[in-house]
Amino acid sequence: PVTTVVVTADESPAEGGPPDHSYSLSSGTTSEELLRKLNEQRDIIALLEVKMKEMKGSIRRLRLAEAQLREEIREKDRLLHAASAGTRKRHGL
Repeated sequence: PVTTVVVTADESPAEGGPPDHSYSLSSGTTSEELLRKLNEQRDIIALLEVKMKEMKGSIRRLRLAEAQLREEIREKDRLLHAASAGTRKRHGL
């Protein structure tokens, strides 16, 4: 006979109960512990918000640099095309 073990997202196969995650709390958690965890999470959120703003600024600067580089490429292509057309005219091509 084959034995099948089904484990859901809420259960740990070793213990048969909920997994131990940093966000899971035991039933004996005090209000001070809850407040400490809440403040830790708020600090993490604040740091992530700062990072997100920094990344948005970086993305904006990179997009501007990309646009400038694309314009430089277009200008150089125009110059090359014009020079190539001028060479053909001088050589009678």
